[in-house]
Amino acid sequence: MSESGKPVPEIGFENSLTDRFRKLSYENNKPDFKEFDLGSPVSPLRTRRSGITPTSSSSSSSGSVCGKTGNNAVVKRSDGGEKNNSGELSVSSENSPTAAESVRSVPGCSRNYKPGHVRSYSGGVPLIYSGGGGSGGGSGSTSVNSPTVNALPTGNICPSGKILRTGMACKSSTRSDVLGSGTGNYGHGSIMRGGVVAKSGSGGGSGGGEAAVIRKAMVSSDPEEVKRAGNEEYKRGHFAEALCLYDRAISISPGNAACHSNRAAALTGLGRLSEAVRECEEAVRLDPGYGRAHQRLASLHLRLGQVENARKHLCFPGQQPDPSELQKLQEVERHLSKCANARKIGDWKSALREGDAAIAAGADSSPQLFACRTEALLKLHQLEEADTSLSKIPKFEPSPISCSQTKFFGMLFECYIFFVRAQVEMAFGRFENAVAAAEKAGQIDPRNVEVTVMLKNVRLVVRARSLGNDLFKSGKFVEACSAYGEGLKFDPSNSVLYCNRAACWSKLGQWEKSVEDCNQALRFQPNYTKALLRRAASNGKLERWVESVRDYEVLRRELPGDKEVAEALFHAQVALKKSRGEEIYNMKFGGEVEEISDLDQFRAAISSPSVSVVHFKAASNQQCEQISPFVDTLCVRYPSVNFLKVVDVEESPAVAKVENVRIVPTFKIYKNSRRVKEMICPSHQVLEYSVRHYSL
Repeated sequence: MSESGKPVPEIGFENSLTDRFRKLSYENNKPDFKEFDLGSPVSPLRTRRSGITPTSSSSSSSGSVCGKTGNNAVVKRSDGGEKNNSGELSVSSENSPTAAESVRSVPGCSRNYKPGHVRSYSGGVPLIYSGGGGSGGGSGSTSVNSPTVNALPTGNICPSGKILRTGMACKSSTRSDVLGSGTGNYGHGSIMRGGVVAKSGSGGGSGGGEAAVIRKAMVSSDPEEVKRAGNEEYKRGHFAEALCLYDRAISISPGNAACHSNRAAALTGLGRLSEAVRECEEAVRLDPGYGRAHQRLASLHLRLGQVENARKHLCFPGQQPDPSELQKLQEVERHLSKCANARKIGDWKSALREGDAAIAAGADSSPQLFACRTEALLKLHQLEEADTSLSKIPKFEPSPISCSQTKFFGMLFECYIFFVRAQVEMAFGRFENAVAAAEKAGQIDPRNVEVTVMLKNVRLVVRARSLGNDLFKSGKFVEACSAYGEGLKFDPSNSVLYCNRAACWSKLGQWEKSVEDCNQALRFQPNYTKALLRRAASNGKLERWVESVRDYEVLRRELPGDKEVAEALFHAQVALKKSRGEEIYNMKFGGEVEEISDLDQFRAAISSPSVSVVHFKAASNQQCEQISPFVDTLCVRYPSVNFLKVVDVEESPAVAKVENVRIVPTFKIYKNSRRVKEMICPSHQVLEYSVRHYSL
């Protein structure tokens, strides 16, 4: 019973070693449950083959166990010793109490056993023991073995829930039987099937009761009691609370491998995988034969994409790997192999696809696979996506035990992330960051050829760029072009060097070469603002006004508040109209929306050869008031267009009648007195698209 007086559920078990791994995909991150609980109120049973008669506990019950015969399995260690780890939460044979554990409930047995260790008992068939002996006396969980004979007292409860008479045998079942805490139907100590325990009353434990149990456990000096409280919190999904309790248990018993393994489970639930790996490694160090810790460590390594480490712990000598986990490992390994082959031949689309498939298959927290995704995007010239992907690489502090010699694409595990980071920083012109990342990669794996070449190239590119900048500032543009060209020999896709050389060509009046270098820069970095600006200006010098206006319009959307871009766009638009032979009338930069109040003024305004946009509005209309500020914005964005507005169709009914305007806001676009477009209540996007279309 818990401190709050509510019954505490007890934990079931599986009877065969194979069942131990049957639910590994679900169980991998559950803390371990192997408590010894001698406080259950269920009376032990006699067996015909044992001459030992245990003393009944304080309150008896008719609830006994009926199940398989002779399943008192002892988990063997690889070193030949019989050992278990207290605190297993998993539903497996690790939970099954052995004969040695049963002896602890036998009067007169004075041998001392360490918590979590099993000793064999040669005194015949063990009795069914009834619970754990934590100092709290009431929060432990109890696993039960069936007797080896079918001699049951009257009133035994069978798996079907029926009551058997003395001497009747129960059918065998593969499901585990658990001693419950009692219900109104079965009485105190009911037996439920499948590890499910009925609770007293209609409701579960209250939050106050849970808090009381945690407070009691945090001041307890019994590591088993503290650990059991941690297991209960973990089952409720309270990982932070469970972690605190496991920390308390470890402080009491630092050498308890199960406590470290349970702490790893809580850390995994909190997403702190680096610490979880270290805790599992500590559990394995304390108990090299601890199968559950090996399973958990295998699962963590698989999530991190470390397939070799995962296989080593999943296929640990003496234990059979779980088929589902083994299949998951093989699938991740297959996609990783394909990804590595695609990367080797420069097939970056396949590398990206296979890397994503490996992440989806189970390596969902692998920093290296996310770094591979970043590198593939970079090589595919999707720089913005690559930069975003770089910022999303999971943080992981490698363990010196498991990651010291682990390799990824031929590089040491931690090195590859810095290798990719250096490339991205270089592509964006963050040269100092690139050098720092490349040097870090070189320190981690100095013998890797790919890393060595990359570090050398980064240093040479940075040196060439620095020299080119100094020459440009000195007005030595020809020499600066040569310096930037030297840098491009070592990094042929560096958009910054191309753009810098384009600036040199502009200074030298070689506009064609400037445009060519800007095209190269924009090929690798499509949204490169400086390259767009220099190409627009160079095309203007070559009187390629359509191309110039197109680039300036892109820049105008990207930099809406930049007056220099707006003015350059205006002059390019005017030049484009002149080149087409259009008459330029009353065009000025930074014009305002002109107000129209009578029909003659309206007709004179729309007769202009340039494009005119007329806004028909009403002062009392809310939609008109909402869209008017946007019209003012368009006037600034498209200075070659005349923007007109009729002050109020109600005050100027003649204009509204001639133009047949019945709904406001209405927009009409005119050119040479001819209406070319009409929009009724348009959205901002539709209005701007139409204005931009007819402004060219």
